[in-house]
Amino acid sequence: MSEAFGWILGIESSCDETAAAVLNNGATVAANLVASQTGLHEAYGGVVPELASRQHMETINMLIDHALAQASLTLADLHGIAVSKGPGLAGALLVGVSTAKALAYSLGIPLVGINHMEGHIYANWLADSQGQSDSQALNHDTRDIPFPLLGLVVSGGHTALAILMDHGKYRLLGQTRDDAAGEVFDKVARAMGLGYPGGPVLDRLAREGDPFAYDLPWTRLKNDPWGFSFSGLKTAVLNRINQEAMRGAELRKADLAASFQETVTAQLAEKALAAANAHGIGRILLAGGVAANSALRQKMAVSCENNGLVLYLPSLAYCTDNAAMIACAGYHRLQAGFRDDLTLNAEPSLGFNW
Repeated sequence: MSEAFGWILGIESSCDETAAAVLNNGATVAANLVASQTGLHEAYGGVVPELASRQHMETINMLIDHALAQASLTLADLHGIAVSKGPGLAGALLVGVSTAKALAYSLGIPLVGINHMEGHIYANWLADSQGQSDSQALNHDTRDIPFPLLGLVVSGGHTALAILMDHGKYRLLGQTRDDAAGEVFDKVARAMGLGYPGGPVLDRLAREGDPFAYDLPWTRLKNDPWGFSFSGLKTAVLNRINQEAMRGAELRKADLAASFQETVTAQLAEKALAAANAHGIGRILLAGGVAANSALRQKMAVSCENNGLVLYLPSLAYCTDNAAMIACAGYHRLQAGFRDDLTLNAEPSLGFNW
């Protein structure tokens, strides 16, 4: 059956990245193209849904053509199509879903809709363009990751802990009650005048600061040991910025960035480690856009090493939104017999369940 689904086209358009990728046999990336809209939305300090949808429409067909050309394939060579169906922006998702359905129908090949967050998890099964991944650098083979795993998914829209029992079999332990970690990174960065998207800029600035310069709050949820809440931390940082401005004091941006980042990443690492130990799982898998954060990667690596746990990290090339991870998730879904028909629709509010 694996041979029947050798070539998979992945399509991703859930937010402000238009992406197309071609994957061979569930692991080898033959093409992975991403058209970023950062410049388009930068002036607004965030993503404008209508503009994002229009840009996806203008870009997606050309991007698919370029991806196939890069892989030295034609549409007729494809064995299946995988597309992000949610969560995300409704209009943006519809562009990708509609394109995928039209192609699958015209080519007569299987179609499968993918939960965007599951796609992020499958970034760990991909090697980068040099054939190496950070997990492989830790002496782990990312093409044969053994289950069960404790999954920590951290992105701009979600923060969650789940037990990954097998391909397509997951159990949610807890998730954020309010803001996602990546969302708070961007909001804090914007309040500090670091621009959009702020997460990577804040990460770089934090390296110059003292992570313990500011005492910032942790939120521990009663009767929800694996849940997260970052709204209180966000408010505390914004209040500190306003207090400094009212006093006419110069904001120590590097120190505040470092302290904020330390508070977020320490909570994430602590809960992931505690959940793994509580459920007797010796392997942790990190996924999502915030998995690119240098402090989180380092903290997770040190914590796992000190506690005898194996850590899987996605290559930096596949942390942020891309279509290769969607194609990889689609490959495993198709292998397991999942198919969607032409009633497949965008699900903007799709939760951490699939």
